[in-house]
Amino acid sequence: MLDLRDLDVWRGPSHVLRNLSLTVAQGEIVALIGGNGAGKTSTLMTISGLLRPRAGTVTFDGKPIHRMPPERIVSMGLAQCPEGRQVFSSLTIAENLAMGAFLRRDDRVAQDLERVHTLFPILRERAAMRAGNLSGGEQMMLAIGRALMANPRLLLLDEPSLGLAPQMIDRIFDVVEAIARDGVTVLLVEQNAMMALEIADRAYVIENGSIVLSGTGAELIEDPKVHEAYLGFETEPSA
Repeated sequence: MLDLRDLDVWRGPSHVLRNLSLTVAQGEIVALIGGNGAGKTSTLMTISGLLRPRAGTVTFDGKPIHRMPPERIVSMGLAQCPEGRQVFSSLTIAENLAMGAFLRRDDRVAQDLERVHTLFPILRERAAMRAGNLSGGEQMMLAIGRALMANPRLLLLDEPSLGLAPQMIDRIFDVVEAIARDGVTVLLVEQNAMMALEIADRAYVIENGSIVLSGTGAELIEDPKVHEAYLGFETEPSA
């Protein structure tokens, strides 16, 4: 479904992605893990059309999208839930969700709104509340719901656990799995490496703008280098 090939991307004077390649197949949850400044968010911004590569290609369903404007990419079925949630604070929950469907011209918007309300009942209960008055976890629910209102076939999630309490993090990751079961492919950027790898079909490790490791989520959980660098402890040598 998604193919990034030999990407070189700059943000101002910084060379943020270096010969980066990765793939996402339809129906997968693919995790991208790495430290601060490794290039995770820049990867998603390049896919979404917010950054333009100097070299390399991004293809979605076999079509090159790396020169397309972001709104065209969204209309093709690819949506991003950005880092830091970035809800429209002065708008109500209902208005935020409506903004997610702004580009749509089909007759399934009401059905998708019901799906969002089923995933996040509190968004129905507080539909008239201004988004800026929600807690961080509730804003994360709204940001995911807003992205789902674009009816994506591929959802890019950028640090959905950032700044949330453990109980809310569990809830958000349960929702990510539910979204995938509903048929939406997910590319998940996440610093909570253990939780990301536990739900991922496959995963990549990015360092200094380059992919340095890849494998199934289960394989990377057992990888000593991943344990030491991202899971907070070293594995003991096998007997």
